[in-house]
Amino acid sequence: MHHFSGRDRDATGLRRAAEVLYAVRPVSPGRAELPGEAVEFVARQVQVPASELGFYDWTGRTVEYHRAQIREHLGFRECSVADAEKLTAYLAEHVADKERRPEQVRVELLVRCREESIEPPTPGRCDRIVGTALRAAEESLTALISSRLTVESTERIVALAAGADQDDAEPADGGTEGEDAPPVLAKVKEAPGNVSLETMLTEIDKLLAVRAIGLPRDLFIDVAPKVVASWRARAAVESPSHLRTHPVALRVTLLAALLHEREREITDTLVELLISTVHRIGARAEKKVTEQLINAFKEVSGKENILFKLAEASLGTPEGTVRQVVFPAVSGGEATLRELVHEFKTRGPVYRRTVQTTLKASYTNHYRRGLIKLLDVLEFRSSNQTHRPVIEALALVARYSNAGNTTYYPLGETVPVHKAVGGDWAEVVHRADKRGRRRVVRMVYEAVAFQALRDQLKCKEIWVVGADKWRNPDEDLPQDFEARREENYRELRKPLDAAVFVDELCEQMTAELTLLNDQMPKLSWLDIAERKSGAIRLTAAEAQPEPRNLRRVKAEVQRRWGIVPLVDMLKEAVLRTGCLDAVTSVSGGGSLSPEVLAERLLLVIYAYGTNTGIKAVASGGHGHTEDELRYVRRRYLSAEAARAIAVQIANATFAARSSELWGQGSTAVASDSTHVRAYDQNLFTEWHSRYGGRGVLIYWHVEKKSLAIHSQLINCTASEVAAMIEGAMRHGTTMDVEANYTDSHGQSEIGFGVTRLLNFDLLPRIKRINKVKLYRPAGGEPDAYPQLTPALTRPIRWELIAQQYDQMIKYATAIRTRTASTEAILRRFTRNASHPAYAAMLEVGRAQKTIFVARYLRLRDLQREIEEGLNVMESSNGANSVIAYGKGGEIASNRRDEQEMFVLCLRILQSALVYVNTLMLQDVLGEPEWADLLTPADRRGLTPLFWSHVRPYGEVNLDMDTRLNLTAATVPGPRAADGKGVRSTVEKA
Repeated sequence: MHHFSGRDRDATGLRRAAEVLYAVRPVSPGRAELPGEAVEFVARQVQVPASELGFYDWTGRTVEYHRAQIREHLGFRECSVADAEKLTAYLAEHVADKERRPEQVRVELLVRCREESIEPPTPGRCDRIVGTALRAAEESLTALISSRLTVESTERIVALAAGADQDDAEPADGGTEGEDAPPVLAKVKEAPGNVSLETMLTEIDKLLAVRAIGLPRDLFIDVAPKVVASWRARAAVESPSHLRTHPVALRVTLLAALLHEREREITDTLVELLISTVHRIGARAEKKVTEQLINAFKEVSGKENILFKLAEASLGTPEGTVRQVVFPAVSGGEATLRELVHEFKTRGPVYRRTVQTTLKASYTNHYRRGLIKLLDVLEFRSSNQTHRPVIEALALVARYSNAGNTTYYPLGETVPVHKAVGGDWAEVVHRADKRGRRRVVRMVYEAVAFQALRDQLKCKEIWVVGADKWRNPDEDLPQDFEARREENYRELRKPLDAAVFVDELCEQMTAELTLLNDQMPKLSWLDIAERKSGAIRLTAAEAQPEPRNLRRVKAEVQRRWGIVPLVDMLKEAVLRTGCLDAVTSVSGGGSLSPEVLAERLLLVIYAYGTNTGIKAVASGGHGHTEDELRYVRRRYLSAEAARAIAVQIANATFAARSSELWGQGSTAVASDSTHVRAYDQNLFTEWHSRYGGRGVLIYWHVEKKSLAIHSQLINCTASEVAAMIEGAMRHGTTMDVEANYTDSHGQSEIGFGVTRLLNFDLLPRIKRINKVKLYRPAGGEPDAYPQLTPALTRPIRWELIAQQYDQMIKYATAIRTRTASTEAILRRFTRNASHPAYAAMLEVGRAQKTIFVARYLRLRDLQREIEEGLNVMESSNGANSVIAYGKGGEIASNRRDEQEMFVLCLRILQSALVYVNTLMLQDVLGEPEWADLLTPADRRGLTPLFWSHVRPYGEVNLDMDTRLNLTAATVPGPRAADGKGVRSTVEKA
């Protein structure tokens, strides 16, 4: 740098040195492209203040000369026309055929430039190269797909978008996508209704309509799922008139992708309808019989005393008559005995047979028509020979489906016998005919066959051809597992040798039980002894000191910034994080300016997150109409885009936090579900017995400082353990989750087993801990843990774990690599399943649960930590009820995509609130007098999730030019002994 002098030398030398160091992105066009950490590092090396870089002149011949010097030093060259053509061809052939998002293709372009030692083109030129590559790849792919279709199939697909003369009006909120579409296309796009025979018949018609097009099964076999999904999304939002403007190859491909995906979805819907319908038949039969018998039923109390008195009277006067001896011995006499007999009849086998008879009548008279049609359109298979009789039973049912009023199957017919035919159903399925021959009653056998099918479908022992969610479970597993065995084990941090895994688990289990046994006499809160109510007695931990100064801090926030509209909190988060910059049109085009698009996206997110709706928000003071907002919702705000926005705000919050104020980054999250009422004319909304109403569940993952990192919409009967694992593994933020606090639903042994394999700790609140049993690490040692004996049970079956170790790793890899959802994997691990890995996973879970419970009983700090984590969840639920105040908190839509968008936008609003509150608190507590005010209890209870200064209600007025006055905050830590505080600076945009 001796060529320069003074400030020019400092600024120029610092820039050149920083760019040479940061060779991964060579020859940056401006200061903003240089990462701050690189500039700071180089500034220290050359002993020049980092701020000097601001005085460098980024325009004119000087900067071009310096860039040429840097290119020569690094061996790079400018991007020529020939280079641009080669880059475009490379992207089209190797990237854009698998990835359709422009921002991701641009990343690959910059990587390729670095590999080829080419200076990255200007942003505008990059956009042109990316756009050309995407178009070229699309033309190539669509030509390939259209060539695979027969002439007849192509004509049928083209006809779907033809003949639509209606106005291309956009669907209203809550309406069906593409209401201007022709009947067939509109029918295919429609969402299913509620569980009913009519819905089942409608969905069957849809499936037949899709199949009538004649798409080959392997049409998209070699096309990336992301690309097919993008085509489907584009076809779903474009009206027929728009589709007709595309070249034939593109039009056919878009519609084929829509039909391909919808065929799988409709198949899944029919399976779910089958499961729900069969359950409803049984549930309604039991309810009907119960209501009939409830008035006649009168429970007789004191049965043991009655038996004793009868025995005593009979033995005392054996020669007497019943009326003289037995009746007087019972209080109430003959009437009491009659009630006792009636109770047995209504509760015993007679009641069961009555329910079965009612179920058969309900099936025959109403639901049979739809269920029989399902057998014609769905193909059921099983990879397990044990369940082959159920498949054969369905074939028998289908074969005799049109046999009229035939009561029995013919005598010569082979009737498959499966597990469901026996037990309680045996007497009803088989009946003697007029000649006394034992025959199989056809209608009863059909009902039982569908019940058996339902049970095996739920655990995926039986699967459906052409389905997605209910597909062959072997497809859920990674197909290249054997080829990448060592890599898969390494990613899970598990040993290849099963014996090593077993030894580690056994040693840890032994160590925790030994520690608990040895420390028992010193644990005043714990008592383990033989009791009827359970061996373990745990005293609750004493309450922590209450924070005393947080109200004053929150009041100061309100004094400085006043009452801030919630929409302004969202606006501030959007402008500071740039989270809307990457949102692009689903259809690939778009003529809206970035500024207008950002405003409309912001308003749509606010409309969904507050549950007030687009119509209400459109009436505010911002200059955007309802139709404009609905257009942006449909064309731009997809679930994927909303998820990315929430993740970007979360990551910005992590980056903005002061470690002195908030502590080091947390690796633990709390998770739980909350029930939300929703419209019920759909398959997803279900009755929840605990909450006493119809609705859906939102499953949240919230880290310890109240930031939501993941949200899921699940139905009321879904596995919350699966939702917990899904969120911990797939939250998408920069946070590394190592522990998960849950409520009592997390104490599942399967949950403990899976989380052990996936390398994060499951930390649940234990319900009925007095009844919990601790497993022994080894047999033949009855006196190994004398203090714990009353709570101990059998040893762990280590040999079973060793036998199924590889298979369990395969399932854990499937969850890690996303070849299947966690729910699809865990569906195989239910008590109805006979999968051999299930028992092994249970044993791993029992061992891990024993480790956790032993540690939980021993450590007061762990008990408090879990309780504090779950309290964060309660606070988060309270914030959600304030934010989503519209429509009384009910989701006013039957469409699942609308329900999911509500959940995602609610998460965005809560994350924006936490982000801006974090900055506000750091501004306030950046002043020593406020920082000194905080006690240890205050710092422990400090949270950015509060809303006393926020106004979520009222007219929505949006002004992008007004900003909250948030400055760079210097945040002091706790005061040292000499009275000087440890300080750290957090820079804010």
